[in-house]
Amino acid sequence: MTTPVLELRDIVVRFGGGGGLFRPSAPAIRAVDGASLVIQPGETLALVGESGCGKSTLSNVVVGLQAPSSGSVRLLGQEIAGAGPAQLREMRRHVQMVFQDPALSLNPRARIGAAIAEPLIVRGIASGAALRQRVAALLAQVGLSEAYATRFPHQLSGGQRQRVAIARALMCEPEVLLLDEPTSALDVSVQAEVLNLLADLQDRRKLTYVMVSHNLAVIAHLCPQLGVMQGGEMVEMLSASDLRAGRVSHPHTADLRRLSTELEEA
Repeated sequence: MTTPVLELRDIVVRFGGGGGLFRPSAPAIRAVDGASLVIQPGETLALVGESGCGKSTLSNVVVGLQAPSSGSVRLLGQEIAGAGPAQLREMRRHVQMVFQDPALSLNPRARIGAAIAEPLIVRGIASGAALRQRVAALLAQVGLSEAYATRFPHQLSGGQRQRVAIARALMCEPEVLLLDEPTSALDVSVQAEVLNLLADLQDRRKLTYVMVSHNLAVIAHLCPQLGVMQGGEMVEMLSASDLRAGRVSHPHTADLRRLSTELEEA
């Protein structure tokens, strides 16, 4: 049996609690409440739900930006819940994140080549001509010429900046990419280009994707399976084809589908 790339079991994330000077009996907030999921190599899973449902918090658990209050997180068969800094540093070679707004995720004072090269420089993996060649090769893979390496983020369009963010995330050759609303900050005309790029990269590199999104049209383009969240819980797992056909079992999933249809028709 194939070992799952990512396996989350009964994840709970609590914030606050324990009282304070002005709220002595304030209860803890459960941002994620017992969520579980399993992703096999090469699969794409979307986490969907309304704002505040816990999907972003759960995604932060996946990349080690948020420690779970309880539960198990296994990456490539290795338990990482409760891992120390050294183990998390090694884990992040295998799972990287592409953030929602590339303008905020790129240093405005760093040239594009330096931004892409940074993960290998920090880890001491490559330098000099070998590093420049790797940067040029990655730029080519995301559809940008080597000349972009000398430019600054403000000199690029939104779509070009997101291509750079994707290239940087791929620099350490991870197995998993977590995509946090990767097209929501882009013009509609550019969104399809970035989604097609992600699909092509997944096919060539055998990547596993976890996509966080509220846009069901985007999800249907790239994600064959979905995890629907509400109030911190994973209320339903279903395929994109079942969603399109209306074969849903949870009322919240039906509401999301209805709202998405209404927006498309408006």
